Amino acid sequence: MKYILTLILVGLFFSCTNETSNHHYFEGNAFGTNYHIQLYANEANGLQKGIDSVINAVNQSLSTYIPESDISKINRGDATVVVDDLFREVFNLSSRIHRETDGYFDPTIGVLRNAYGFGDVKSLQNIDDKTLDSLMQYVGFHKVALKEDGTVRKEYPQIYFDFNAIAKGSGIDQIGRYFDSKGVSDYLIELGGEILTKGKNIDKNKLWTVGIETPDSELENRSFEAAVMLKDVGMASSGNYRKFRVDSLTGKKYVHTLNPLTGSAEMSDVTSATVIASSCGEADAYATALMALGFEKSKELLNKLSVVDAYITYTDSLNQQSVYITEGFKRRMPK
Repeated sequence: MKYILTLILVGLFFSCTNETSNHHYFEGNAFGTNYHIQLYANEANGLQKGIDSVINAVNQSLSTYIPESDISKINRGDATVVVDDLFREVFNLSSRIHRETDGYFDPTIGVLRNAYGFGDVKSLQNIDDKTLDSLMQYVGFHKVALKEDGTVRKEYPQIYFDFNAIAKGSGIDQIGRYFDSKGVSDYLIELGGEILTKGKNIDKNKLWTVGIETPDSELENRSFEAAVMLKDVGMASSGNYRKFRVDSLTGKKYVHTLNPLTGSAEMSDVTSATVIASSCGEADAYATALMALGFEKSKELLNKLSVVDAYITYTDSLNQQSVYITEGFKRRMPK
């Protein structure tokens, strides 16, 4: 799944003072990473089984790492697969964000990710101009469609869906909906650094508070430059400073956030993007798009999106690391 900046939950899992009898924790593995959940409920029996069921359903629909998942079959060219509601929801959300970002968010970049060595299919290639031109014919969300009968039309059989920049967030949203259906009104879900919140931390009588990692933070000695308070929103981050590869022959550096319009794997001036949105799936997708858009286009997009806020680190014209924070994001930061 897509690498994102790790968001450390401030005082959630290591400080359990004043814990009430209806305060519950769940931990486990999902989507190639770990999850930590805390929630308040009078009765938690059966919730773990429900969490596992949601994770399995998401994997069966959207995981490119499972050969018999729906998306894997579609990627292999099976045009008879009738997608489920989750696939349909993620497809339609991707289509909307694709339009809003002028194509900078595009889940049909799978052939590029595989070619650059970042995908689930290891087809690492020497990406010269000729190879790139050949691959780009299989990229473009306008080249695919979800038909009325629930099957997917692809203009070229080689088009390869990669929803990893939105699937993890959407999977977290599905877990949240499961909790909602069970009457759980206060919870925080953290999975691989992505966050979904509802209600508040009842023990502390405060909104859920999480930290934002410093972009150049060391893996073994993490540091944090800001905190933010969340309620009834999702948050996700993306960054290229750790997830990259260097061609051993040419020494060229390739980052995992790709530009779907050019096929480039070169880093933009945005070094990290943390996004708050109404759902974790949306936050996940927008964070990826901001990395590809670059700073100026990211600001333009955020000015148009009244319900989306962001904390962006970028390299300015003097090659200095700078920070841009939307007003809505600032209002959520502790004073």
